[in-house]
Amino acid sequence: MDRSPFEDYRRQFQPPVPAALAADHVTFKIGDPTESCEDQEQVKQFFPVTYGLPVLDMEIAEAPATPPAPIKMGVIFSGGQAPGGHNVLSGLYDKLHKINPENQLIGFIGGPSGLLDNKYVVIDADFIKPYRNMGGFDAICSGRTKIHTEEQFAASTATARLHQLNALAVIGGDDSNTNACLLAERFKADGLDTVVVGVPKTIDRDLMSPVGIDTSFGFDSATKVYASLIGNIETDCLSAKKYWHFVRLMGRSASHITLECALQCRPNICLVGEEVQAKGQSMEQVCQSMVDIIKARHQKGMNYGVALIPEGIIEFIPEFGVLIKELANIIGPAYDNGIIMTPEQVLPKLSEASQKVFAFVPPQFQLQLCTEPDSHGNPQVSKIETEKLLIAIIEQVLEADEELTSTKFFNTQSHFFGYEGRCVPPSNFDATYCYGLGQVAAILGVAQKTGYMACLRNVANHVSEWVPCGLPLTAMMNVEVRKNEAKPVIKKIMTDLSGRPFALFCSKREEWAQTDCYVNPGPIQYYDGEGPLRAVADRPTISLEEEARGRAQ
Repeated sequence: MDRSPFEDYRRQFQPPVPAALAADHVTFKIGDPTESCEDQEQVKQFFPVTYGLPVLDMEIAEAPATPPAPIKMGVIFSGGQAPGGHNVLSGLYDKLHKINPENQLIGFIGGPSGLLDNKYVVIDADFIKPYRNMGGFDAICSGRTKIHTEEQFAASTATARLHQLNALAVIGGDDSNTNACLLAERFKADGLDTVVVGVPKTIDRDLMSPVGIDTSFGFDSATKVYASLIGNIETDCLSAKKYWHFVRLMGRSASHITLECALQCRPNICLVGEEVQAKGQSMEQVCQSMVDIIKARHQKGMNYGVALIPEGIIEFIPEFGVLIKELANIIGPAYDNGIIMTPEQVLPKLSEASQKVFAFVPPQFQLQLCTEPDSHGNPQVSKIETEKLLIAIIEQVLEADEELTSTKFFNTQSHFFGYEGRCVPPSNFDATYCYGLGQVAAILGVAQKTGYMACLRNVANHVSEWVPCGLPLTAMMNVEVRKNEAKPVIKKIMTDLSGRPFALFCSKREEWAQTDCYVNPGPIQYYDGEGPLRAVADRPTISLEEEARGRAQ
């Protein structure tokens, strides 16, 4: 297969690793027993075997008296793609074979369904070679199958027994790693010797932990792609001076991506869902705040600008948050019975307050709210063209404004940046981070440590200061009600309104709103060498840098 010069160049990159991972042998510094982040008694009941495990820090050790026996390890990609996944596979393979050349790695094809259906491929040196430092999950592909029924657990156990798996790595987000925790518990309960290890993947960065996960992999690369595109749009704004660009960005449950892109590019408007929720703002108030900035710039003759919007913004608006929850309880069960409900069927089933909100939404957006729900029965908010919804409402508000004699100055362009960032070749940071995470997962698998997340701490610092560790999956758990049932799930980490990244944004946003402070960060740099460009290529996200400064104080 033909390859581009870039692909040939990038495959030569050898990610550096911290000393503990470069060493031939490690030992574990065992911490205190952990508790779940919330709902301790309930979570403990769900995980009686794996609850309360200690954090495991990895340190350089002398060679053991007896070399570890060879193991067979499986690996799964679960959920949406994120840059760096192939480097997790590379790190897994390299470390397994460094520990013992007889170790084996197999990849289950198509995500969790590959485990259920026993579809797999053997990962060896020739197989992994073309995927090193490349984007995407195409080596073994991914899937969103959720393992939750008795039949699925039985099929998982049967596949693990068939292959005599000693370990299984699940590379995924919060829901996928919840599945990993459930599998670890179930395998133990079934008397199976297969340990389960998680790897923190999601571009949304809502999978973190103050104990061990500074960031999820893929966030760095994806935000750099989006920021580059936004910077180009800002340059267009300065050049044409005639459009307001409304940019919707990935991040349904948290606004980390939107905030990071704002810090990198300095747009005129940036909505942070968590702030909207904390202030209890209505849709009218959110739109009015945007209108105020648009009018202020208009009075200065600046009829252009850039507005960044997280895709899940409407869920953070209290009135819409209630509507979404009610819709989930209506369209989810109906869809399970093979029925896709129409807006006319949904409306009378809503509460009086939600009926008013639903009726306020233009018809085309009502349809988007009633489409096929996601795997949890929730409306697929990512399919709602929120940027166009906001434009439509803002146009109505401007037209009703008696201070304005005309609204012809408000010309708009809408954009959604999502899939453009999910399969990009990983940045130097993500390539290195993921390679290290794969090695940590291999060490945990060989050591037969089940129910752990592979982690690297202090990743805002130079790689030599990164600390590999294992974090108990149950330490990140809480209990949520899904489809009217209490379920243990890894808690999503939202944008911290008291954190340094948001504080930096707040200190600058008024200036950014009223003037042109645009910054174009340019495309991802993949340079691997010495000199000034190395600082550009290796710089982590502003969010990670600011959080590290806060911890250092």
